[in-house]
Amino acid sequence: MLPPSPGAVLLAALLAGAAQAAEPPPVPRCAATARFDLAAGFPEGAPEVCASADETTTFVFDSRVAVGAVEFQPGGRLADWALGQEGLSLHVMPKGDYLPGERVKVTVRFADGAAPASASFWLVGHAAKGTRRVYVFRQPRPPEVCEKERDEAQAEARQCQEDKARLLAERQEPGGLMGAAWLEGAGVVASDRLIFPKVPPANALGLERAWSYSFTRTGETGPASVAVRLLLKNPGAEPWTLAGAALVDKAGEEVELARWQEAPIPANGAGAVVVGIKGERAQLGCPCTLKLWEAQGPRTFTLENVTFPEGKAKGP
Repeated sequence: MLPPSPGAVLLAALLAGAAQAAEPPPVPRCAATARFDLAAGFPEGAPEVCASADETTTFVFDSRVAVGAVEFQPGGRLADWALGQEGLSLHVMPKGDYLPGERVKVTVRFADGAAPASASFWLVGHAAKGTRRVYVFRQPRPPEVCEKERDEAQAEARQCQEDKARLLAERQEPGGLMGAAWLEGAGVVASDRLIFPKVPPANALGLERAWSYSFTRTGETGPASVAVRLLLKNPGAEPWTLAGAALVDKAGEEVELARWQEAPIPANGAGAVVVGIKGERAQLGCPCTLKLWEAQGPRTFTLENVTFPEGKAKGP
């Protein structure tokens, strides 16, 4: 009997381990796009918007912001900020040492003096996944706009239900060697050792080796799932626990990844993590950038120039 390939074993472990691993401590909820409707009544207190170091978050308003009427408290924590054309947008970028959980209050005052005269938001630091666009509606929106947002929300809810059903189905699939045999019979698993990844010098972890994997079902062209296995070194004085992962393709599309880690990477030690994704979102345009982060700490890891193999499975 031929043993299963390393790629099949890895993907089986990813499917089984992601469901069984203990949930990490909660992190701030983030979305690529956020909407706030001032005309419908502003939420109590200033709403929170995720922001990441050295990444721009753009606020888009339907009313002009008065010149010189933008305040930040505390000040001095942004690398850059600017009002857009005609004062209808505000671009903010936290400094490179902006910590997860750090908060800066942004207040804007509108030019026409009508109510509400101002709006405030909290920029809450997130290790790797900040909100890119925030839409702020001060005027009542046309019915067709509300209908479009309703349809988008319903579509997103349906997608969540489908993802939930898929995850429940995956938990019933066999694990271990049986799972590896099932994957081998279902299609082709290809693996590559990443030879030329780019590791930014500011990373909190060191990279010893990295492998990428893709799984393609028989008769299909694009991969049904992809995964990355990393052997990392932790030079810090505290253990490092993976809390979240995301993959950004060359077009800027960012998706969150399933993750699996057998145990925290010990201080001054090494350990492995596995991350992956299934479905249509697995067909990203790479080379991609991989981001890993802790739950509430500033120690992040970024790996650039990540690619995924095609064709038949390869040896270790």
